[in-house]
Amino acid sequence: MEFILSNAKLRLWKTEDAAAIAKHANNKKIADNMRDGFPFPYGLDDAYTWLNMAMRETKHILLAIEVDGEAAGGIGIMFKDNVYRYSAETGYWLGEQHWRKGITSEAISRISDFVFETTAIVRLYADIFSPNIASMKTILKAGYHLEAVNKKAVYKNGEHLDQHVFCKLKETIE
Repeated sequence: MEFILSNAKLRLWKTEDAAAIAKHANNKKIADNMRDGFPFPYGLDDAYTWLNMAMRETKHILLAIEVDGEAAGGIGIMFKDNVYRYSAETGYWLGEQHWRKGITSEAISRISDFVFETTAIVRLYADIFSPNIASMKTILKAGYHLEAVNKKAVYKNGEHLDQHVFCKLKETIE
């Protein structure tokens, strides 16, 4: 699976990505806006742990965001089940040196279109912590809209934060 973007590429993860992941992910600004499973500091062992899981994943879509020939971030679609089986969660991160270039919003838009075109999913959503204004602007640019603000829903770094829920709905439901 591969998608060519204006100035990046979405592709499957590979073992050779470990050093690049450790380089780009080892950033407190990124970790502060991710769930606790995303460590800081982020080392080579963390990268290999991630790759070991991501390369074996069969239910969800987990792709590298490749910029200038190296994995500089990641994007994923996590499919839900039970009564949420027509919903999926969008998650993403990108190394700071590539911020404010439109890469992430284009990646979100492209993978969202792909999911709507090839699956039965009717609702995509992303949860963004209240301090992460840049990510909110990014997901809006990708065609999502603010659906809800869940007050004090997140506990991160010793602080209660609001969770902003953004979603995008499939335009036509068969």
